[in-house]
Amino acid sequence: MEAVAVGSRILPQISLNQNSESLHHHVKSNPSFVNTTKLSVDRCSSSSNAKNSASGGLSLRLPVQRKIIVGRTHCSTGVCTYPVGAFESHSITDEEKIGVLLLNLGGPDTLNDVQPFLFNLFADPDIIRLPRLFRFLQRPLAQLISVLRAPKSKEGYASIGGGSPLRKITDEQANALKTALEAKEVSADVYVAMRYWHPFTEEAVHQIKRDRITRLVVLPLYPQYSISTTGSSVRVLQEMFRNDAHLSRLPVAVIQSWYQRQGYIRSMADLIEGELQNFSNPEEVMIFFSAHGVPVSYVENAGDPYRDQMEECIFLIMQELKSRGIGNDHTLAYQSRVGPVQWLKPYTDEVLVDLGKQGVKSLLAVPVSFVSEHIETLEEIDMEYRELALESGIVNWGRVPALNCTPSFITDLADAVIEALPSAMAISNSNTTTSDNAENGFVAYAVKMIFGSIFAFLLLLSPKLMSAFKSRVL
Repeated sequence: MEAVAVGSRILPQISLNQNSESLHHHVKSNPSFVNTTKLSVDRCSSSSNAKNSASGGLSLRLPVQRKIIVGRTHCSTGVCTYPVGAFESHSITDEEKIGVLLLNLGGPDTLNDVQPFLFNLFADPDIIRLPRLFRFLQRPLAQLISVLRAPKSKEGYASIGGGSPLRKITDEQANALKTALEAKEVSADVYVAMRYWHPFTEEAVHQIKRDRITRLVVLPLYPQYSISTTGSSVRVLQEMFRNDAHLSRLPVAVIQSWYQRQGYIRSMADLIEGELQNFSNPEEVMIFFSAHGVPVSYVENAGDPYRDQMEECIFLIMQELKSRGIGNDHTLAYQSRVGPVQWLKPYTDEVLVDLGKQGVKSLLAVPVSFVSEHIETLEEIDMEYRELALESGIVNWGRVPALNCTPSFITDLADAVIEALPSAMAISNSNTTTSDNAENGFVAYAVKMIFGSIFAFLLLLSPKLMSAFKSRVL
């Protein structure tokens, strides 16, 4: 993902509790958290013409569910709804009209879409996290960065066919999920919500209202939770729902993360096991997990559980492989870092070089944080990292495909949706106005745009400032 992070402010509306004991107490006393364990495997088909719509964001007052698992190969899905006291509980009836909202990043459909897509990305305060004092620079800075990065990004998208395949694949996943739910005798409309490109969150939510959905499950297509992915999407959704009289009463269940689910773990292990057989000596292959990185400040200052969940996810996958008699060495690294801040280490490119120096000859890359093929798998891993690995002395290269519409994976997502349905609760209509909302008036907006435009204009006029900006941020 072409992303950048500036600053490390903790969002005041997010409380991420990393303490397992206090979390255990919260789960026991708070029915807004529901744990489910039903897992199964079934066939999945990818039909066409599903109803699809838009994207999302996050601001939760509940701690993010996090479990430490030692010696186990599966765990329940964490389902989080909104805070207790703000909801009414609803039981499921035959008259219910169920909806499932899939959240994903989105990507430019054509090369002409690259710059506006990048603008939407960098304008997200969960991507470029400016201190409150400098938030008026958010949109002008996003405009500047997107213009400067667009040429390089266009080259990447051109190399994979002239646009992102993410929308097509996510549509196929939506269709497959609908079919899998029907096979389990659950009728549901499945919608697609992209965060930074069409179909946007707003489009999906409007369709949900038009279809008169009476119970909604929000399912991010990110196995592990991060402020910058699931967090950002649910934040946008929450804002939309709170400001709409109808939506604020709609029972909603949000599945925050599902990397622990046995169906997901087994599906990943199946793909890895299958790709290992393509090597002449499978037992000698290093299994190389490459995950999308996040700035260290997200984890250390904002309490993002992403790193812990990623490490736990790798542990569970390797435990599953060991149960099948596969004991290959493995390692985890983080890719796609940009900007002047420290990102999670070790870095994928640096680890590849080190492995070559250590004499590793066979390597199987596993894009563990992605469930769909997109630019980071098709261009960054398949082209950039493959070339780097071969240059570093690695002779045999392989890559595990993204899950896409793998039947066992889709079936497990259907199980997760079914398990989440009883926990859906309605958001009470609230007339409270936060300080952040108050500053969104016309005068405040005008001041931000004027000063932000002056800042961007000065950068463009000064070659020295522009050079320094590009070297530090891009």
